[in-house]
Amino acid sequence: FGTTPNGHPTELYTLQNAHGVQATISTYGGTVTSLLVPDQAGQLGDVVLGFDSLNGYRSEAFLKANTYFGALIGRYGNRIAKGRFALDGQAYQLPINNAPNSLHGGTAGFDKRVWTATPGTSADGPTLTLGYQSPDGEEGYPGTLQVTVVYTLTHANALRIEYTATTDQPTVLNLTNHSYFNLSAGQVKDVLNHEVQLLADRFTPVDSTAIPTGELAPVAGTPFDFTTAHAIGQRLGQVPGGYDHNWVLADHPRPAPALAATVHEPTSGRTLAVYTDQPGVQFYTGNFLDGTLTGQGGTVYGPNAGFCLETQHFPDSPNQPSFPSTVLRPGETFRSVTEYRFGVRK
Repeated sequence: FGTTPNGHPTELYTLQNAHGVQATISTYGGTVTSLLVPDQAGQLGDVVLGFDSLNGYRSEAFLKANTYFGALIGRYGNRIAKGRFALDGQAYQLPINNAPNSLHGGTAGFDKRVWTATPGTSADGPTLTLGYQSPDGEEGYPGTLQVTVVYTLTHANALRIEYTATTDQPTVLNLTNHSYFNLSAGQVKDVLNHEVQLLADRFTPVDSTAIPTGELAPVAGTPFDFTTAHAIGQRLGQVPGGYDHNWVLADHPRPAPALAATVHEPTSGRTLAVYTDQPGVQFYTGNFLDGTLTGQGGTVYGPNAGFCLETQHFPDSPNQPSFPSTVLRPGETFRSVTEYRFGVRK
């Protein structure tokens, strides 16, 4: 797939299920580079944004754009205010890479690391097990963190992502995947026609720097109300800068994955249902895409070319004691499961 600037070779693995659905994943960032799923006519199409080679993910334009196409995100997905937090009386300073905050694990988060990979099989479908050991102090975070992520492409046409992590010192973590979806597989250049439902009656409002105010606000009567499915573009203009917010699925991690979101793209008939055990989901509508990036097959990614549903703990949780805790201590094991289930509606 290519070699990183410091000489690490990267690999590409393709999982294929019994129906010919294919997920291609790179060891660079554990990135989902391609995901081929059928439309209502049975035609396979690539429903994620991505590049044909490592060069796309290492280009100056991509790195400057902070887009994180398809990548595993850590140690801490989303923002930490001013890159600062305290844990057990000890203060920590993280890199400021999204001024004035730290975003998605810092300057060189898990999205820019080369993971070990072991392909395998399960009763549900083919698997790829990725591993990464994040040393103590990497990007300012305490503790040596051992992370395992298992991708399973199920025979029911779902991409399951299972996260496991352990630490040797108290630390904080928030792991997610940053895939951008366009269920039309590029037939429609933006996702404004996609009909989205979010199973959340609250969201976390943010200040001018995209940090939650601490309030869990009702979505009712606001453009953040997706309790009934409607097109992304219907009220997008009422949200300055577009959607890039955390919806509250529950007050704490759920014991088992439950439905968080559904999406329907009317042109292709493709559908997506997101299941997770996480308490929140970041719904992002590709607001920062501006046409400077050209992806697979020469596709130019303009504004709203894709949407993200990043399952997560809430942004800035280490500084917000009322939010579900993101602390992991020695002897504990962090576990989380998210499943992206694809189908069609004729």
